[in-house]
Amino acid sequence: MDKLYWLDQIKLQDRAKVGDKAFYLSRIMQRGYPVVPGFVVSTEILREFLENLNSSESLVADLPHSSLHLDVANWRQLQQVAGRLRQEILTATVPQDWVTTIFQAAREWQTGCLILRPTLAVLNATPSIKNISGLLESVFCQCEPEAIAFALKRTWSQIFRARSLLYWQRAGINLQQISLAVLVQPVENAIASGLLSANSSGWEIESTWGLGIAIALGEVQPDVYYIQQATGVVLEQQLGNKMLAYGVDDAAPEAFSQPLPKSALTSDHTCLNTYLIQEAQQKQYALQEEYVQQIIALGTQLVSELGKSFTIKWTIARQNTSGKLYITQVSSPHVIHHRHFIRGIGAAGGRVVANAFVINNPQHKPEELPKGVILVIKAIAPDWLPLLHQVGGIITEQGGLTSHAAILARELGIAAVVNATSATTLIQTGERLLLDGDRGEVYRIKEEGESGKEKEMEKRKVAENPFHPAISPSHPVTSHLPMIATQLLVNLSQSSLIEQVQSFPVDGVGLLRSELMVLNILSGQHPNSWILGGRQAELLELWSEQIMQFARAFAPRPVFYRSLDWPQDLPSLSDNVQSSTQSMLGERGTFSYLQNPAVFELELQALATVQQAGYNNVNLLLPFVRTVEEFVFCRRKVEQALLTEVSQFQLWMMAEVPSILFLLPEYVKAGAAGISIGTNDLTQLLLGVDREQGQLGKVFNERHPAVMGAIAQLIQMAKSADIPCSICGQAPAIYPEIIDQLVEWGITSISVEPEAVERTYQAIARAEQRIILAAAQRELKEGKN
Repeated sequence: MDKLYWLDQIKLQDRAKVGDKAFYLSRIMQRGYPVVPGFVVSTEILREFLENLNSSESLVADLPHSSLHLDVANWRQLQQVAGRLRQEILTATVPQDWVTTIFQAAREWQTGCLILRPTLAVLNATPSIKNISGLLESVFCQCEPEAIAFALKRTWSQIFRARSLLYWQRAGINLQQISLAVLVQPVENAIASGLLSANSSGWEIESTWGLGIAIALGEVQPDVYYIQQATGVVLEQQLGNKMLAYGVDDAAPEAFSQPLPKSALTSDHTCLNTYLIQEAQQKQYALQEEYVQQIIALGTQLVSELGKSFTIKWTIARQNTSGKLYITQVSSPHVIHHRHFIRGIGAAGGRVVANAFVINNPQHKPEELPKGVILVIKAIAPDWLPLLHQVGGIITEQGGLTSHAAILARELGIAAVVNATSATTLIQTGERLLLDGDRGEVYRIKEEGESGKEKEMEKRKVAENPFHPAISPSHPVTSHLPMIATQLLVNLSQSSLIEQVQSFPVDGVGLLRSELMVLNILSGQHPNSWILGGRQAELLELWSEQIMQFARAFAPRPVFYRSLDWPQDLPSLSDNVQSSTQSMLGERGTFSYLQNPAVFELELQALATVQQAGYNNVNLLLPFVRTVEEFVFCRRKVEQALLTEVSQFQLWMMAEVPSILFLLPEYVKAGAAGISIGTNDLTQLLLGVDREQGQLGKVFNERHPAVMGAIAQLIQMAKSADIPCSICGQAPAIYPEIIDQLVEWGITSISVEPEAVERTYQAIARAEQRIILAAAQRELKEGKN
């Protein structure tokens, strides 16, 4: 190792050696801005490390010169290759003189904790594919030689993760183009950390307690400040939901409560601790007014350096009794100029650049949509599902986080913004947009100067969103995750997602949405129309095969099939069927079975056909049960279909109509073997809020005390009745901070969309570890007494 590149000494010609992240930080630091000090282990060191692996593996032997020609569409091969490459790197030895050089340099800071930040340069790459936010993660470690060596290997190995290999190939990048350096910096406990996002229409500050990793992992909902750029005035501020924070091994700040047990993130050689925030502190903003003003002043200064559009990450390091503001990351200048002009609710994460396709009248549904467009529409009904598979993004004027558009987008892995006022008026078909589903914002793209190749790369959603579930097999593998006792299940409806999801670390399918599943086979006709037209046998065969695909893929893991719960907004399926007046309720759920049992009986025949084929892992979940009489009617139909002849079969019901809070013991006596809490309908019925109305949904959501109280009561009542209690509504996926309470109350299982599996798994693990720690502390305290 010839030398380290210190931030305050990096020159223009060093850019390819130190990567973009370190280069931009160095420029800002050398102009006098407060940047956390650091040095860079250059890209040449990684190249030398790979060249000296001396591996017997043919895939590794010629790295870094190999381009790894593999079929990324074959996810098993992709996972296997990625696993072998990373294992080779993690088990190799870093030369001792390298480690000593880094250790001696880091000791100058007199800190016990370091962060290793990947800083990447892609040689000869088109600018439009440089957005790799979230692809490579920072690694924390103790300032000790052994810990530094392992953290260095962990950082390097990330370019060979399955998600990375997928991204490189889809973006047309050869491994020889990738230059990965490592920025090493000291870590101090922070009062608060966050982001400042600036553009010409306004600024936004996000903040949370402690280190900023809590925001990066999506484990907190940060405080948000909306700033008028011209004056620096705070126009609006919103208190977030900050239940935990990260700090280093030093004494915890007084705002933090007891540390949680070490997780996969905070284990081995790391110096990180996870802390619970005291309840009183959770109700306060993480930033004092003086720090808000410091960040605004810093942003005002940076406009002259970075222009009007930029993003910085900042931290307020705790120093004795005060704090000092530092910049930890600066975004590279945008290649495409954009102007934010619509804000809504970020309903499904991811960023996508594509042309808009505007539909002003949702009643006139086209036969198909152009592939890859951003669909702009007032609202989306469930029967639009078959058309959504090929769109790149969704913008709706109406709807909240639990609207049809939001649920469909999250399951299909499509970036979406809902409740975007006047979107169909402000946007024209053919306009080029950047849709940010994480921030709930839409930008117009100015394409001046773009080459044909850049435009082609933008069309690939993976370039903007490398974690798109439809193409990403890089979700967690059980062997790398802590064990959990609470069952984790997945919500599904599309058979096209089975191959991807069946390898996830889930215990089964907690919610198989029948109404969305069968839309793919109904050809735009209501099931009654098939039956009245004499096509019952044909429909039964198609229906059975659909269910069997899920049963086969997940066996012996259970699949909870929810029978039809038709909403009243499916105009394309209303042929020859009398429908009641439009409302958010209507003849939904089991009541409709009493009115017209033919379709329910056909569903039961389909389930029986699946059982007869040898699959005993499918259970029935009854939707929107209003009365015990409705449940008894359905139970008798189930018995007549001989489903209960299979000992493993269970008849469950959704807990979403508030009457269940008073009637659950009666339902159990009538034969309910378990309940699954549907937070979407439970919330709208308890609070009188239509879930399709996004503005109300911002205020009256699943975290409302009345809703959380009802959930706690249902879990307790289920425990008293000795039946399992699951939760399959959107609440745990949208608000992962409530998982702590669900686990503490004793929820049996949690079922979420595929995109939320990884973060839910980790949240469950942390919650269970906290409970174990609390029990151990009580036992220790009682032993001392």
